[in-house]
Parts: sequence; C-alpha cells; structure tokens
Amino acid sequence: MSGPHHPAPVPAGEDVLQPVPRLTVEKVGMTFGSATVLRDVTMDVRPGEIHALIGQNGCGKSTLAKILTGLYTPDAGSRVMVDGVDLRLPIRPDESRAAGVAGVHQSLGLMPDATVLENTRLGRFKGSRFLRRIDWKAEAAATQAVFERLGPRRIPLDAKVADLHEDEKAVVAIARAVQDLKDGGGVIIFDESTRALGRESLERFYGLLDRIVATGTSALLITHRLEEVVEAADRVTVLRDGEIVVAGQEVEGMTKSDLAHLMLGREVEGLERRTAKGTESDAAPVVVDGLAGRNVRELSLSIRPGEIVGVTGLSGSGYDDVPYLISGVTKAEGGTVTLPAGQVALKSLSPAAAIRNGIALVPESREAAGLCGAMTVTENISFPQTCTVGLSGKVRPLAGEDEKGRAAQWIERLDVRPPWPHAVLKNLSGGNQQKVLLAKWLATDPSLLVLHEPTQAVDVGARKTIVEAVREAAREGRAVLVAGSDENELTLLCDRVLVFEEGVVGRELTGELTPDGIVQAIYTSSSRTKLRERNSQGVS
Repeated sequence: MSGPHHPAPVPAGEDVLQPVPRLTVEKVGMTFGSATVLRDVTMDVRPGEIHALIGQNGCGKSTLAKILTGLYTPDAGSRVMVDGVDLRLPIRPDESRAAGVAGVHQSLGLMPDATVLENTRLGRFKGSRFLRRIDWKAEAAATQAVFERLGPRRIPLDAKVADLHEDEKAVVAIARAVQDLKDGGGVIIFDESTRALGRESLERFYGLLDRIVATGTSALLITHRLEEVVEAADRVTVLRDGEIVVAGQEVEGMTKSDLAHLMLGREVEGLERRTAKGTESDAAPVVVDGLAGRNVRELSLSIRPGEIVGVTGLSGSGYDDVPYLISGVTKAEGGTVTLPAGQVALKSLSPAAAIRNGIALVPESREAAGLCGAMTVTENISFPQTCTVGLSGKVRPLAGEDEKGRAAQWIERLDVRPPWPHAVLKNLSGGNQQKVLLAKWLATDPSLLVLHEPTQAVDVGARKTIVEAVREAAREGRAVLVAGSDENELTLLCDRVLVFEEGVVGRELTGELTPDGIVQAIYTSSSRTKLRERNSQGVS
C-alpha cells in the first residue's frame, strides 16, 4: 500500500483556496408515488478523498447511488455536478462515463453465465474497422492490465462468473469500474461493493483505493461496515430517513459508536460478546464426519444442541464451501452428517433432502439464492413449508391463513419493517430482507441451522436483531454453524471458531474470543493491518 498523500504546503500568509468539489449533490429529492425517499440532499466529495455515506437500511443511500449512476430520475430542482459542471438529469450513462463517474452497485451487476473477460469489458468491446470483429487477444490484454492494478490475485479470464466466490465477483465488478478512470480525475461510487470481501481481500482493496485517491480520483463509499469508515474514510455524511443529518464530517478520531449514534440519533444498546459455555443436554450432537468437496479436503466436527460454532479462514481455504456442502447445494465428494433424524450421506444429499432431515441454510447471497423479490413477505417465509411435493407428486399450494399467521409471528419476532405480511419483498430495505431470509429458515424448526455471512450489509440495528435471533435459536436447542469472514460477527455469535488452512481445520479457538485473536489466527500475524493511513494534514 502506498504511503499517505500530502498536499504541497501553503506559504504563510496566503489563503487556502478550496478546490472545486469533484462531485456536488445539491437539493436532490426522490419521490415514489406518495412516498418521499430523499429530501433536499446536499453534499460534496472533494478531489482525492474517500467520502463515506452511511445510514440505516432504507434511509435512501442506495437510492442516491442510483440517481448518480442514471438508474433513477430525481425530482425537479435537483442538481448533480462533476468538477463544477452540471450533468443533465436523469444522468445518461455515456455522459456520466465521459465525466468520470463510475459505479459499483451492491448487486454487482454481473452476468453469471458470461466470463470474467466478457463482464469486465461489457460495453467497451472494440470491433475491427471493416468487419467489426472483436480482437479477443487485445480485449484479454486490456482486462489483464486492469486486474494487475488490483493486486497479485489471479482470476481466470475465461472463468464463468457463476463459478466464482462472492469476493471474486466483487473484484470483477470493481475492475469493470476502475478501467475507465484516468489518473487524477473522476469519482467511483461503491454501493455496498465490499460487503462480500474478507479481511485479506478488504486490505488489498483499500491498498488499491489508496493508490487511486492519491492521484486525485475520489471515492464515494456507501457501506454498513462502520469499521471501514473509521479506518479508511476521510469524511463521512450521514443520511437518516431520507435527509442529511451530518454532511462531510472529518472521520479522524471518531469511533464506531460515534458513527452509530449519528446514524440512529440515539445511543446504541451494545451487544455483549457471547461467552463460551458448556451446554448441558441429553440430546445428541450434530456430527459431521469426513466432509470433502470443492476446497474442503476433510472436515469432521460435532456441534452440541445450543452451541454456535464458527468457521473462517483465508479466501480459498474452504471455510465458505462448508455451508453449501452440508446443505446439499454443492455436491460433496464424501462424508456424512448425523442428525436427530438419522445419518445422511453427503455425497448424495440434495437440498430438498437436507430440509427434510432438519438442515436449514441461510445463504450469503439473499438476492440470488435466498429470496424471491417479486413474492410477498408471507410467501417467502412460508415457501419451504408449503411448496413441497406431496405423495401425489404435485406441489402443495400455499395454505392461506396458516401462512399469514406464521408470517405475522416472524414479522413481529424479528421486527421486520414495514410489518406488512403482503409487502412485496423487493420493496423492503436490505436489512429487512435479511430478517425475512432468516425467518424463512427458522420457521422450518431445523435441528442444524447453517448461516453464511448472516449480518453482511445490514445496519447496526438490523445486525443486533439478527444476532439476538441466532442466539435465541441456539438457546432453543438448535445446533448452529456460522461461516464468516467478519471477525466482529464471529466474536458476537460463536462459542468457538474453527480456522481453515488449505482445506482443513488448522486451529480451533475457544474461551474468550476477540476480533484481533481471530484475525491473528487467520493471518498468523501479530495484529490486523489498518485498512488505510489517512493524510494527517487533512484532505484538501
């Protein structure tokens, strides 16, 4: 990572002239029908800074990002300027790109069936002069050059995006945005783009971003990970209920608690770290024996009823394959899992059989693998119980009042907002969608609850609700397995943590868990590397 970028000193007695903001948002409003989502939003991003935009789920952060990248048309009277020059509204992608505005959305916007090369160069292919044929060697060279800027990690250019891990998909989306920027100009808008990145990938990402902003390029970082804001952002703007409550405050010296207070307008009642303790129960543990598949070479473990066990490690170590191998989503090469319903061979396990045997998976990607945005909250929560194949071989229809009652119970229990059973899921904020995803699988009353990054990309309020719900599931006698890269999440949730190294468990952490202790075990270093060293003289 490059060192801090320091501006040239200003001679004594001379006024410091503030540069023209790289990005200016002035009196931006957004209305959907009768609902006002943004009101008079005004902020600016300076050249060469990382500017964080934070707020609770549903406060309007992603709506603003979609306005800035041309997906939404703001209300009359809104203004958006780049380097002091107004952009026509709604923003047109070609004009936005020409002005140096690039965006990476939280859904990443990738085509799963296309290759890494095709996704990276989408909209940028150049044909030959007469025949308009694509020069694939030249396109591959251009793509490779972009990835070399992102660091030493190699992602095959001919790999299908659908076959990549979530953090690799994020790198592809970031590469697509970065390639259009000229040194010293432009602004990149990251809308929850780092949510799937583990610590190793996150450090590499900010190493790259630090080098980019040192040239004068700016970054608008929309995130729920307050640690990123504290460690890497220069200034922060806070949205609450569609309005700016703090604009461009210097981050230096702030804590995560300070940021949470600004977001919520009140002090946050903290979550206590889970204290590891023995579980006294006559019930037999869930036992996984000899699991193998993808990057997992061998895994054997037991989880007592009431216990929460975490698995983590470096990207590619195999820990993030475990949830999908155990639940039958990914075909295992071998191994068994013993549950109250009996022993199951993992090699032949299907997702439907896993559900029947008491295994519930809360996957990482709620949009792609967990929920149906066009269905209602009730339909999503009830789907595993009602849309099953009966003895007749026909799919059972939704049963009406039973499903409404079940949904209402879980909406209240997990504080889903708005509390409307018939609300269409895609209209909910990300944090409330995550609550619905958790409710969907807790409602199946599983013996083994498996979760992958359960609090990823949710605000502090939703995170507290989800953590408490998982703890309650354990108290009710379920065995819980959490696969995650967030050391703070693992510390809050787990009784013990297994650290993967090259497909096997290399270390087991027990007793009092701490974020630094988990990271040290993963990276075998004395402490975490700070994401970024800020300019001590302040952003000019």
